[in-house]
Amino acid sequence: MKKKDFYSISEESLKFLKNYLNSFSPTGDENEGQKIWKSYISTYVEKVETDLYGTAVGIINPNSSYKLIIEAHADEISWYVNYITDNGIIYVSRNGGSDHQIAPSKRVIIHTENGYIHGIFGWPAIHTRKFLEEKSPNIDNLFVDIGALNKKEVSQMGVHVGCVITYPDQFFIMNKNYFVSRALDNKIGGFIIAEVAKMIKEYQHNFEFGLYVVNSVQEEIGLKGAKMISNTIQPNIAIVTDVTHDTSTPMIDKKIQGDVKCGKGPVIGYAPSIQKNLRELIINTAKSKKISFQRLVSSRSTGTDTDAFAYSNKGVASALISIPLRYMHTTVEMIHKEDVEKTIQLIFEILKEINQNKICHLLNRK
Repeated sequence: MKKKDFYSISEESLKFLKNYLNSFSPTGDENEGQKIWKSYISTYVEKVETDLYGTAVGIINPNSSYKLIIEAHADEISWYVNYITDNGIIYVSRNGGSDHQIAPSKRVIIHTENGYIHGIFGWPAIHTRKFLEEKSPNIDNLFVDIGALNKKEVSQMGVHVGCVITYPDQFFIMNKNYFVSRALDNKIGGFIIAEVAKMIKEYQHNFEFGLYVVNSVQEEIGLKGAKMISNTIQPNIAIVTDVTHDTSTPMIDKKIQGDVKCGKGPVIGYAPSIQKNLRELIINTAKSKKISFQRLVSSRSTGTDTDAFAYSNKGVASALISIPLRYMHTTVEMIHKEDVEKTIQLIFEILKEINQNKICHLLNRK
């Protein structure tokens, strides 16, 4: 990539993003996506490690005693096969916060030991439903149809209780500026931190601290991968990137959800788990580099891996930079290309600022 004053997504990087988003990474079985991510980042770090549950880590300057993490989570929401009826209909259970309201008429893929089985979320035709007795889609009435005659045929196809179910929707670009895909929550974060590592390599920037580029698993069910990897690495600082809600679309109350919009820059979080001095350094860096940003309050907790890092070990100075996203936990999640580029540039500039100003001293200022 030719050096520029400001980061922009190259064709090579876009190819990686598309490949990464189109792969499957359901919570608890993130291996397919992690292989793609590790292969890409291995060019830009000194070593790559994977823990017992699949969290992947690219390391720069591994011998330093002072450790800084930039992190995203790799897992996507999905479903489990939960019950199979005698006539071959499959009922499901959530694996993460899958949205039951979008499910009817969606195509699905069931992951089996023998490969993928295609199916659909069925729903009674409008002609057969009674207007005054309309039922909304819910976990107790959603079902998957794979065209099987009975339970035995389902079993012969390799489908059993515990098989993971994902949506097959693919990445595309809309109106030149918007990336649309399932699993942007939070594979876009994995893309961002990988691109930061790429910038470090291409600009040949040397850090005094050890940089750990972490793509965690199992965030969607309680920040589990971040909790494990924080205990393993025992970092001094963690800068987390995730997605947050674009609140400019219909039926969202800004008085409750905040005022955030795609295209206006990364979102810097405020919450008890976010260390004040680190957050102020991020804000000051954004201002000095003229990178537009937004602010968001998360009250008691952020609901992201930030909380897991902040309260791990004896406490880790943590901060959260989010990407505005529309239609979270659907198959048409949307983000603005410029928000991604600005976030990559901002994290790169933050790392340089930390290196220059000896953050271990800055964090202790009152």
